[in-house]
Amino acid sequence: MALKKTRRIDWQHLIAKMSYGKTVLEPEPKRHIYMQGDPADSVFFLQRGRVKHSVTSKQGKEAIVAVLDAGDFFGEGCLAGQPLRMATVTAMTPCTLVRIEKPAMVRMLQEQHDVSALLITHLLSRNIRYEEDLVDQLFNSSELRLARILLLLAHFGKDSRAEKVVPRIDHESLAQMVGTTRSRISHFMTKFRKLGFIKEDSGLTVHRGLLSVVLHDQRRSSSSARYHAMSTGCSET
Repeated sequence: MALKKTRRIDWQHLIAKMSYGKTVLEPEPKRHIYMQGDPADSVFFLQRGRVKHSVTSKQGKEAIVAVLDAGDFFGEGCLAGQPLRMATVTAMTPCTLVRIEKPAMVRMLQEQHDVSALLITHLLSRNIRYEEDLVDQLFNSSELRLARILLLLAHFGKDSRAEKVVPRIDHESLAQMVGTTRSRISHFMTKFRKLGFIKEDSGLTVHRGLLSVVLHDQRRSSSSARYHAMSTGCSET
């Protein structure tokens, strides 16, 4: 079920009015904003740029679990009593962000209930996206996962134009996001480029034709589900 749409809120204006408990930061690309295991004592609002959330296993294997853009909050786990950061957040591009100390954020949410409701809706929408990512990881092929990630990074659906993702996004980062090897990513990227779905030069441009890869797989999955239902004597609900 889709979340009910609510009025848009100017988070930047709202945060600008806060008189205490905030710090503006401008990290350069590859700079860590916080590390996995650091104390969870603040919430961040991303005003400009793009950051990645990555988790490192005890064996030292790293996986990118989320990429966030301007207008997103992160680090909100501290509001639910999370004592330590569960992931490392790193700037992917030049960023401007606001670090809001936990007590200041809690006070704002307690005093402004409409803002609290809108923030909850914002975070729930993002959690739905994370659930979709998990389903994607569990059931879809590496090629389809890569296509979906490229479309999401390009903000596909906001308009019909091709849009650059980030300058020179490397295949190693894409491999960590997809959950496969760098060589597989290079193979699929070469395939997408030959088909005219993407263009790699000073940056990465994604064209709407890449959507056909996702739609084709969805139609195929739907047909398989209908065939399975008929063969087992079950009806679709």
